[in-house]
Amino acid sequence: MISTDKKNSQYYIDLESQYGAHNYHPIAAVLERGEGVYLWDVEGQQYLDFLSAYSAVNQGHCHPRIVNALINQASKLTLTSRAFHNNLLGEYEKYITKYFGYDKVLPMNTGVEGGETAIKLARRWGYDVKKIAENQAHILFAEGNFWGRTMAAISSSSDPSSFDRFGPFMPGFSLIPYNNLAALEAAFKANPNIAGFMFEPIQGEAGVMVPDEGYLKGIRALCNKYNVLMIADEVQTGLCRTGKMLACDHEKVRPDIIILGKALSGGTMPVAAILADDEVMLTIKPGEHGSTYGGNPLACAVAMESLKVLVDEGLAENAEAMGIIFRERMTQLMGKTRLVSLVRGKGLLNAIIIKPFGNGKTAYDVCKLLKENGLLAKQTHGDIIRFAPPLVINEEQIHQACDIIEKTILSLKA
Repeated sequence: MISTDKKNSQYYIDLESQYGAHNYHPIAAVLERGEGVYLWDVEGQQYLDFLSAYSAVNQGHCHPRIVNALINQASKLTLTSRAFHNNLLGEYEKYITKYFGYDKVLPMNTGVEGGETAIKLARRWGYDVKKIAENQAHILFAEGNFWGRTMAAISSSSDPSSFDRFGPFMPGFSLIPYNNLAALEAAFKANPNIAGFMFEPIQGEAGVMVPDEGYLKGIRALCNKYNVLMIADEVQTGLCRTGKMLACDHEKVRPDIIILGKALSGGTMPVAAILADDEVMLTIKPGEHGSTYGGNPLACAVAMESLKVLVDEGLAENAEAMGIIFRERMTQLMGKTRLVSLVRGKGLLNAIIIKPFGNGKTAYDVCKLLKENGLLAKQTHGDIIRFAPPLVINEEQIHQACDIIEKTILSLKA
């Protein structure tokens, strides 16, 4: 029996359970409003958001400039399809390509569509430019990757929860260990038909796995040596999250293809982009790839304003500074309890590893307690909690959050 009290979270949770697919297991917070780093539930409880919709809300919830851009454009024109031109697509294409320094952009809607597009581009480039034999192009991925739930995405996954009983899978994909340049070169040597290597500069869903210094430069050098496209999935790590505009900027490397999404719209709507130079991008001809919503004028207006906010508000620099404070506080916490065994991250993409405690409880149970104490975060892979607040967070708010995390974890017994 569903409650009729619409000011009670359980009413909405019961509605989802009865009428929605059971493909998520959310923390029991029913949210109805957001501003900056804060969220409020239907009962009026305030929370610090330390997930940022998986880094889609880097600019903070309901950023007024981004919301105004959305409202202004929505009142004029939202969608034309690509059957016709619109007056904002070219402006956006010029803006984003100059912003990141690439010849061309291919606009899509979601991060996973961006990944699919990058794979199609790499295969076509493999045939047209590298001269791989027809239907032999191969794409290499790193183990532990996560870039979505489409058939291509799960075909490249090493996580059974993604691929188990969803086969058969996409051919022409293979996996190598992450953060292992020797394995990458061995794969390149063994298969001359590899067209692209797609990877996350920092693996987010895997638990904020930060590679060794030099890994990104090593990928760039090996891709050059073996004529393979370097494809950086920056959907989560990009747009100032790690303390640089792109995570690849930490090692000053330039991928052949960059995939962007999430915070490209400031969390207001699905917007994605794939950036590459002409040699790669112009291998796809009219009618060979597209999307009804890709490059719609509403998305173009929102994305341009979202990118401007990142620079105008110095969000990369703030992420770097606040991330240092956060990791220092978490390292101090690790010295006070055996429950926290590791702290890692870069910028404001961070994680701690929680040891099991009390009747086998682990990170998910900690996240439920954090919610009760006013902070929203989510576990990944059972024992890891990822912390990724909006990049507008200030020093007072960072310490407030660290106080909540410390209070919560120290209240538990190993």
